[in-house]
Amino acid sequence: MSASDIQADTLIKAVAGELKKNNAIKKPDWADNVKSGSHAERIPADEDFWFVRCASLLYTLYFKSSGVRRLRHRYGGAKGHTVHRAHHRMAGGKIIRSALQQLETAGFVKKEKTGRIITDAGKALLDKAVKA
Repeated sequence: MSASDIQADTLIKAVAGELKKNNAIKKPDWADNVKSGSHAERIPADEDFWFVRCASLLYTLYFKSSGVRRLRHRYGGAKGHTVHRAHHRMAGGKIIRSALQQLETAGFVKKEKTGRIITDAGKALLDKAVKA
């Protein structure tokens, strides 16, 4: 079985639990006080938001390498809490950039000319979570 054979939310929660145990991935002090982007009304309610976002980034990079800009677009959303029609807004880049840097330090992601790609260690982490 691989990461594409299991529900994404189940796999991401399992990988987030593994990342929480990893000492290289730590939630920054400022992460409790920022929204995920200009489209969001409030800060994330989940205590483990940082680890879930890191796991989600790993899951996304498992299928296709991406740069920060493409990931900002993917994690963005519609700003729809106004009087006029909703328009897409990109997610905040600091959260994605910092999470990717931590994943690089841990050895799960590496930087290429075309963007970030998942390493063999990152694939192994996802595959281990699939089997668990």
